[in-house]
Amino acid sequence: MSSSEEFSVVVLASDLAVDARPFLLHEQQEEEENWHDCSQYLSPDEDFSDLEFLQFFTLQGTDKNGTRILRIIGKHYPATVVSAERLKRYVFHKLFSELPDGPFCIVYLHSTVTNEDNSPGMTILRWIYEDLPDEFKDRLQTLYFIHPGLRSRLVMATLGRFFLSGGLYWKIKYVSRLQYLWDDIKKGEIEIPEFVQKHDDILENRPLTDYGIEPDPFHLTGMPSVAYSFGKYEERWAGRDHISEYEYH
Repeated sequence: MSSSEEFSVVVLASDLAVDARPFLLHEQQEEEENWHDCSQYLSPDEDFSDLEFLQFFTLQGTDKNGTRILRIIGKHYPATVVSAERLKRYVFHKLFSELPDGPFCIVYLHSTVTNEDNSPGMTILRWIYEDLPDEFKDRLQTLYFIHPGLRSRLVMATLGRFFLSGGLYWKIKYVSRLQYLWDDIKKGEIEIPEFVQKHDDILENRPLTDYGIEPDPFHLTGMPSVAYSFGKYEERWAGRDHISEYEYH
């Protein structure tokens, strides 16, 4: 054995009946667990033009700290036609080919998203995140969750800690209104679709919608008042009362 090679010696009492292999292989196992073969998800010849056209996962400007922004528009993601494997390859392709070095944040626009059409599922999202190299996990500073509904909040509060890594769970920042996003990101650094802005205006006028309560589900407030219609007949009903009194007398 060469003198330059490193080796370890573990001495154990024979009557303890302890297998020494876990002690000797501990460091090797840690290295294997932290190593990710990302090449299997990178296919330079694969055509992602259809997903690029949807613009649901794009690189935007920077926040007030100079952190690059990755914008995700949930409503534009076609969950019913894109497989989990292809979504994973596309995410890895975008991260490795477009995202520059340094910290980054994610702005996820959840406005008007439906689980049936736009949500890949928490299990798939966790699977993609867990397969990312540790470098990308460490570089991710904040995940802004824009317009979270009551259901999203409940799911994240009850199941988020079990399905998401601890590091990612504590990086999520819920933003109920766009005006609060501008505290961390200057206007113009990220493009906000028109339907997201309209949804924000609706929530501003009907704040109970945030909690799953629709105060006017049939939009009755927009209908003309019927108070005047009843008022037109007040004199007629009063006249009948006088007539009745006159007849009885």
